Amino acid sequence: MNNIEFDPNSIAPDNGNYFGMPCTPEEAALVLISAPWDITVSLRSGSSYAPDAIIEASRNIDLHEPMSPGSWRKGIATLPIDYSIQDLSHRLRSDAERVVKAGEEFGVSILNNIMHERRLRRVNDGSEAVNATIYNEAAKWYAQNKIVGLVGGDQSTAYGAIRAAGEHYEQIGILHIDSHCDLRDSHHGFTHSHSSIMHNVLNDIKEVKKLVSVGVREFSPAEWERAESDERVKLFTGQYLWSQHFEGINWSKVCDEIIAELPHNVYLSLDIDGLTIECSPHTGTLVPGGMRFPEVVYLLSRIVSSGRRIVGFDLTEVVPDMEDKTDATIAARLLFKICSIALRDHEAENIL
Repeated sequence: MNNIEFDPNSIAPDNGNYFGMPCTPEEAALVLISAPWDITVSLRSGSSYAPDAIIEASRNIDLHEPMSPGSWRKGIATLPIDYSIQDLSHRLRSDAERVVKAGEEFGVSILNNIMHERRLRRVNDGSEAVNATIYNEAAKWYAQNKIVGLVGGDQSTAYGAIRAAGEHYEQIGILHIDSHCDLRDSHHGFTHSHSSIMHNVLNDIKEVKKLVSVGVREFSPAEWERAESDERVKLFTGQYLWSQHFEGINWSKVCDEIIAELPHNVYLSLDIDGLTIECSPHTGTLVPGGMRFPEVVYLLSRIVSSGRRIVGFDLTEVVPDMEDKTDATIAARLLFKICSIALRDHEAENIL
């Protein structure tokens, strides 16, 4: 096979692809799907703009990854962004905001109750449709033995991607890096809320045998009880991670604990607010604490070194800012490291 012409030492071409890589999904070992959807976010919206912002920022990424040198040569392909998803998100955002507001008020009239139900149904139907689209796209590429990555958007979009990964591999474990458990049965009545993504996954996707949540540091009492009572769930809370650090426990030892809970096939679900605030100052839900950037990269590298495989992933909840490019820039660098580490032991040949 002749390699595709691509100079990694020059400025990446402005071709609309992550990292400017010119390969097609059929040629590449890893395929990236974009999900510009953020309808159910609780506080600050804007993650629907993240895929475009991360693509632009990714053109400035240097392509040598010391923990996985040269693995990007197996190809990272970008599917065209489906802007109908973004358009629907923006159209339904006002419905979602009214549903949230109505839930916070008393004495709602009968007419408003009727409208409340209609708005809620429109939001939930839209969320199901978007996840069905993502599922169909992800399943197509898993069937061709690709690694599939999803760039959001809010984390509710991960449902379709996880469902596709589970069906293809039959048994998977989820490494869930987040500030929240996301185990609510619903939030404001939204059945596909970013706050209930892992509840939905555990309830619906039987192929998920383990949920290992790392860095979570805020949870409702019900979420905590759910995590404690479900043998599939293992929490490594932010409080635990930092206490280990303060007590002089090496991060390598903590990684051993985390990795021991994971099966062979690992799906990474990474909400950017699982990291420290300086990595995502504009994300929708800011929670102090979190994992440091190098800790995340080291953990992922150790997972692959253990013989496990990162078969798919999502990176979500990035909210870009017009003036401050911090969020998009860090997300682009994190995305490249995730892709590189996931590709490290993939059997595909180099195409770049």
